[in-house]
Amino acid sequence: MTYYGDDFTGSTDAMEQLVLGGVPTVLFTSPPTTELLAEYASVQSFGVAGQSRAMALEQMKAELPAVFSSLAAHEPRFVHYKVCSTFDSSPSVGSIGLAIDLGAQTFQNRVTPLVVAAPGLGRYCVFGNLFARAGCDGSPIRLDRHPTMSRHPVTPMDESDLVVQLSRQTEHSVTLIDVLTLDRGVEAAMQRLLEAADGDIVLFDALTESHLATIGAALVKLQRQENKPLFVAGSSAVESALTRVWNEKDLSVESDETASSATSVEPIIVVSGSCSPVTGRQIEWALAHGFAEAPLDVAALARGGSLESALSAIARRIIEEHDAGRPVIVHTSRGAGDAGAAERIGGGDQAATLGQMLGRVLDLVLQSRRVSRVAIAGGDTAGDVARALGIETLRMVAPLAPGAPLCQARSRRPYVDGVEFTFKGGQVGGEDFFGVVQSLSR
Repeated sequence: MTYYGDDFTGSTDAMEQLVLGGVPTVLFTSPPTTELLAEYASVQSFGVAGQSRAMALEQMKAELPAVFSSLAAHEPRFVHYKVCSTFDSSPSVGSIGLAIDLGAQTFQNRVTPLVVAAPGLGRYCVFGNLFARAGCDGSPIRLDRHPTMSRHPVTPMDESDLVVQLSRQTEHSVTLIDVLTLDRGVEAAMQRLLEAADGDIVLFDALTESHLATIGAALVKLQRQENKPLFVAGSSAVESALTRVWNEKDLSVESDETASSATSVEPIIVVSGSCSPVTGRQIEWALAHGFAEAPLDVAALARGGSLESALSAIARRIIEEHDAGRPVIVHTSRGAGDAGAAERIGGGDQAATLGQMLGRVLDLVLQSRRVSRVAIAGGDTAGDVARALGIETLRMVAPLAPGAPLCQARSRRPYVDGVEFTFKGGQVGGEDFFGVVQSLSR
């Protein structure tokens, strides 16, 4: 399969599911040429890490059709438009409905399957309503009441019913295959797929891992019936569902290329542009366990002065802590409770600027010191930082926390090439996540 991730952290999440499912995968930061892909002859899947989650509609219309065509050119069985399992989108920013419309125009499948729930990540869809845990151990909360997602600064979830959400973003009708149908097995799910009208989006519920197995089998059957690339939208649950089937009967997945082991390194650098309270608690834990702090005072930078001088000063501070043997966190906020957090994260162009600033700081540090491992927190931040560093490809090294694997970067910049990165979404990981990145004790 091939896939396009609508943000960077989600793209590494999809790669993790494929690799752990036995499918060798490489992640690119732009659609690969045939010559570049030939350098990865052993892979059976590849992804492209995009940024459409933060795009306005006209930009999505300008960029996605060409991306979809480039993915289809490799004649995969499946092409996946990967979205966050909290369905981050709105009618004007990162519209998942528009992305599905554009994919449907490219691939001309009879229906477009949509799988959002990812039980392994604490995301559940029941009778069309999406629930998510707040952190790793919290109880599932309906998205329109979720303490983070209902208050997201750019794409707040004010509606948990995904059929209603999609109706705001697309004119296509939505057919729901609910948990009761999935409990009856693959044939019942296939019957509902056949009953869906041409052009429908088919949304699958999922509450359990067994539901994903049923969904995977239905998707494989549907693709075989059409006998051409099947365009699917959804979270990394798509990869999780399909690899279950491929490992059982559809493909003989034979590879010596799986997630390897990694060792403890010190000191690491953490770069955070996330305002999630989960990330805030992770920062607090790290500071209480020996990490140093280098806050990026965006409000002060906005008031004037030399931006380059200010970023260089932050980089020097990080280098001083690194030379002293201390892991260090550079961040724009300590979470939603941090005073001024809303001003700091902003939205649209301002959010991109923050990511670029953090990327510039990290680039200055890596030019001066060889750093073995870096953690990046924040979906939009991750993409901006990766591009600021000139990262071209990523391969998975080892799992850390579900949805945030440790990866090794390939870059034409020698001081970035070979560095290990993890890209973490705001809601991912336990409170000791940054300690896990450093010690790899899990």
